[in-house]
Amino acid sequence: MNCNKSFKLNKEITNMSKNIMFASLIASILFTTVISNANSFAEPFESQTEITPINNSMGIEKTTLQMYISKDNKLPWGFVEGKISHYVADYPVIIQIFDNNEIITGNSVGAVHFAQTPVNEDGSYEYKFRVLDSYQGHITKIFDGSYTVKIFKVVYLYPNLDVV
Repeated sequence: MNCNKSFKLNKEITNMSKNIMFASLIASILFTTVISNANSFAEPFESQTEITPINNSMGIEKTTLQMYISKDNKLPWGFVEGKISHYVADYPVIIQIFDNNEIITGNSVGAVHFAQTPVNEDGSYEYKFRVLDSYQGHITKIFDGSYTVKIFKVVYLYPNLDVV
């Protein structure tokens, strides 16, 4: 690979990473805003995104972010949403939510909730989940405290190159 091609490829990957980080940040802000009220807030965090190639043209993009749900939360639903720039059709988004306060042996966090949701034609996705449950007047808090959210998406590694 000559220097010009390498530079173009690195520039495209850098631009794609910036778009992914921006979309992840927006999704995380929306996510924590919807499930919070005036007494709850998102803790300061940095989302982390990494792409692992699975073949010459596709990879798994993993975004990790933090979510905090106040003990005073009164909203019943939370959701994860976003938009994928270079998604691969027919692959769902996988969402994993881990409880930072309940450690499982051999893991740094406790497993709480796993889900998958389809990707729409425009690259957007949304997954809703219960934060509070109410049965016969009794309210159960399903989510309360600090959580790590991992979002997995299948993306094209080099979206501007033709795949043969």
